[in-house]
Amino acid sequence: MKLNIEYVPGMRKLVGNSVTTRHLPSSAIILGIVSFFADLSTEMAYPILPLFFSSLGTKPAVMGLIEGIAEATASITSGISGIISDRVGKRKPLVLLGYGMTTLAKPIVALATGWPAVMFGRFLDRFGKGIRSAPKDAVLSDVSTKADRGRVFGFERMMDSLGAVAGPLIALWLFHQLHLELGTILLLTVIPSAIALILATRLAEPNTVKPSLRLTFGQMSSRFWIFIAIYALFSLGNSSNIFILLKGIDVKLSEATIIAGYTVYNVVYSGASYPAGAISDKLGRRDVLIVGFLIYAMSYLGFALASTMWHYFVLFAFYGSYAALTDGVSKAMAADIGKEATATALGTFLAVTGITKLLASVLAGLLWQGLNSNSVFYFGAATSALAAVLLFIAIRNHPDGERP
Repeated sequence: MKLNIEYVPGMRKLVGNSVTTRHLPSSAIILGIVSFFADLSTEMAYPILPLFFSSLGTKPAVMGLIEGIAEATASITSGISGIISDRVGKRKPLVLLGYGMTTLAKPIVALATGWPAVMFGRFLDRFGKGIRSAPKDAVLSDVSTKADRGRVFGFERMMDSLGAVAGPLIALWLFHQLHLELGTILLLTVIPSAIALILATRLAEPNTVKPSLRLTFGQMSSRFWIFIAIYALFSLGNSSNIFILLKGIDVKLSEATIIAGYTVYNVVYSGASYPAGAISDKLGRRDVLIVGFLIYAMSYLGFALASTMWHYFVLFAFYGSYAALTDGVSKAMAADIGKEATATALGTFLAVTGITKLLASVLAGLLWQGLNSNSVFYFGAATSALAAVLLFIAIRNHPDGERP
């Protein structure tokens, strides 16, 4: 199974004609489709979670704690799962286990009557995500080369974020047109999650992966750890998107406007992910990440000052370009530098950034309650700008992949 992905009009001169003639591996296509349905499920729920939390009487600091624990669980588990995957030389069983756990977690959140049950459901959901993430990303790395890794990761991110576009739109339709209750909408998210699990069974185990029981963290280069440290600094100010949605509530926007704004974010994220990956293949990952960090800083400054619906929509579109420029590209860079310990490198990257994201969300909740909502966004803008400067100083850019 092969798929020829044509590059967006107007970008051919920048990235070269080779972009339009390269084919994506079948495993990358399957994982892209799986990611579409998995994120459709997740994003059906995500924009209505603040409303669901509020209906249960949950305070912002508790929301930050729940989301921080959820995301940190996913990332820390990714580190462990990545090591296991490299050492046993298997990807697919862990991918299937992870998608199975997230499917089982959906009804727990939907049927919750208090925040402790929501926290348990979110924990189980993100634990499953953590189990599958590093092995899934390692498959993408296994079936790609440094010359096209950005495109492969970008395609998966594009499909993932297409699901993130469809999810909120479906939630909006169910909420406003069919007038379904929040809990019912959350319960329906189990359907696309189950489809993702079924499709994942079609994934082939990469035949290039061999057990490596001797892999250790000591094999990672100093350049890898510098990159990890800088990205962790960025993640410290990268709190959960829940707080951006809460900002919409804070400035008295309607539920429909908040969900629509979040959809705009995912539309831009989806549309720009593949081109961003292709550009990083040609011009180098570091410079693309720096631009993404700076866009994040400017977006967060904007959210601090936003007061109208139009501010919100424009900022969400701008914010979507940050995600496209950093999400897949950062994983491709970690895979490049990690060399043969692919899943371990990706798992370590996800684990370290996940821990800092836990701190980011907890800190954001405390700043919101202790000072004001704007303090969350000023802090995020400052850490992102600093990370951009450090990345420029500490790591040299290498076009056509991140060569040592």
